[in-house]
Amino acid sequence: MHVMDYGLKAIDFQNPQPATTRRGLSRREFMVTTLATGFAVASGAVEAAAITTDSKGLIAGEVSIPVADGKVPAYRALPAKGSNFPVILVIQEIFGVHEHIKDMCRRYAKQGYYAIAPELFARQGDVSTMADIGKILSDVVAKVPDAQVFSDLDATVAFAKASGKANTARLGVVGYCYGGRIVWLYADHNPAVKAGVAYYGLLAGMKSELKPRDAIDVGATLKTPVLGLYASKDAYIPNDVVENMRGALAKGSSGSEIVLFPNVDHGFNADYRPTYDKGAAEYAQGLANDWFRKHGV
Repeated sequence: MHVMDYGLKAIDFQNPQPATTRRGLSRREFMVTTLATGFAVASGAVEAAAITTDSKGLIAGEVSIPVADGKVPAYRALPAKGSNFPVILVIQEIFGVHEHIKDMCRRYAKQGYYAIAPELFARQGDVSTMADIGKILSDVVAKVPDAQVFSDLDATVAFAKASGKANTARLGVVGYCYGGRIVWLYADHNPAVKAGVAYYGLLAGMKSELKPRDAIDVGATLKTPVLGLYASKDAYIPNDVVENMRGALAKGSSGSEIVLFPNVDHGFNADYRPTYDKGAAEYAQGLANDWFRKHGV
């Protein structure tokens, strides 16, 4: 798949490309032990609109999260002075924790949050060096169990709490693309999450043995308020699926909401990509900020 097709053309998750066999690696061997620098290769040429947030007044950089079977690299940013900061888990796109996700951590840290993004694909593959999005989806993303993701995020919350700088009683989660899907599911998994914001996360069509539920399956029973930020021109997540999710949420009591932005595509927040829409991204960020504050994050 060509990079420019991603988000503009529907993806068939039920018929992925054949996986590449990796010999000599056990389940306990991590393929990613440190974060890549810059942007992922598959994300394409970086657009001039790409935002770089400085780290002035912050503690920002890579950390290592102890997990059940080893250590996962993560990017963490928080104010340099003070403590008791509310926590934002920042969940990656399919491109991993590359420069855009790091920048989102710094943006939240500038607002007074302890923001942290664990590399959730660390065991399955280094997506930063992969050029083909189709291979990323079939060889890595499809092989990442949701249960593993939830466990790593739980470990990340524990890491933040142990730092002495974070107030995990005020826990929020934000995710983009792949991470948007995980926001819905992790908010259902962890009752400690006060609020979530899901940017254009897949709502249906990704079920497998490793991914037993779609986001739409938890809509009616969800307890945590999640704000979904979606794009009306997104062939990846058709409008009728978004409406079905709204219907599921209406059956429950989470107070979750979905905003469907007109005339924008999947990835409208990704300022390094051609799908970026400055107006929609800035408005969406304002909605996200208000949502977290409203719900005690």
